[in-house]
Amino acid sequence: MTEKRNVYLTTTNLQIGYVHRKTENRLFEGLNLSLPAGQLICFMGPNGAGKSSLLRTLAGLQAPLSGKIEIFPPAESGGQARQISVVLTDRINTLNLTVEEVVTFGRYPYLGWNIRLTAADKKIVKAAVEQVRLEPLLQKKLYELSDGQLQMVMIARALAQDTPLILLDEPTAHLDLNNRLEIMNLLRNLSRHTEKAILLATHELDLALQTADLIWLTGKNRDILTGFPEDLVLNGSFDEIFAFKGFDLRTGKVRHDAFRGITVQLLGEGAAYLWTKNALERTGFSISAGHQEISVSLVEDRTRLRWIIKKHTRVEEADSIENLLKSL
Repeated sequence: MTEKRNVYLTTTNLQIGYVHRKTENRLFEGLNLSLPAGQLICFMGPNGAGKSSLLRTLAGLQAPLSGKIEIFPPAESGGQARQISVVLTDRINTLNLTVEEVVTFGRYPYLGWNIRLTAADKKIVKAAVEQVRLEPLLQKKLYELSDGQLQMVMIARALAQDTPLILLDEPTAHLDLNNRLEIMNLLRNLSRHTEKAILLATHELDLALQTADLIWLTGKNRDILTGFPEDLVLNGSFDEIFAFKGFDLRTGKVRHDAFRGITVQLLGEGAAYLWTKNALERTGFSISAGHQEISVSLVEDRTRLRWIIKKHTRVEEADSIENLLKSL
């Protein structure tokens, strides 16, 4: 078991859910979890499984049904706001604030009675703004921002709060691919270089598998499976929970129907080989490394990439995958 000095939060036999008209609705039960220092943990599961409820409970915003949550070290001056920063999906009502004002709110747990920022506070706010690249938006009002920009502002506020624990609910929602990658890489680097424990609920399976140190995966028995991303792929846990339809997680590819009944020998390597294979399978061909009546060889020199097609005794050349498919 991980020593407490290496974790910021642990749960013991935690039960999570709601009580409605004296009826208890349990979402999770018997949870014995820990948030290790310096790790990025992605929390995943189907919609409605209770991911947001767990985050709220760990953050102290929702009471557990039973069990215990411990934070290390215990809260002293400034309370839990100096230990946990939270980015939820709740709608923001104070849209007339500027970006700079919202990010600065992250420093409020550290301010004295005069509510005045010190030079150190301003430096931390500036660093948070720079990390999320918000400099051009500082004086804009929240109502002027897109959903994606607003999400970045809330992440910057959490960074300015400078807590050892950061909990985020769908932080990459509403962001384009480039910004999703940027946020995931930012959180991963932040956990590694600052020893923060970062837990985020996400549906970004591809990004989680490439960036997370650990995965929390909602189980079918109101439990949570934990483990390395690769182990959960190989032991079938992801397939069991998500019941993928037509997608092979082990290869990261959509399963294609080889409806043409034609097998092509594909020879080559590198990115061009992978994308050629993808195009052929997507359009109904089977691929083999062994000898076939039809073969495609990738030839790459300093100036261009070519596809040499041999069909029986005929040899053709294509200068793009589109023209390769036309030749076949």
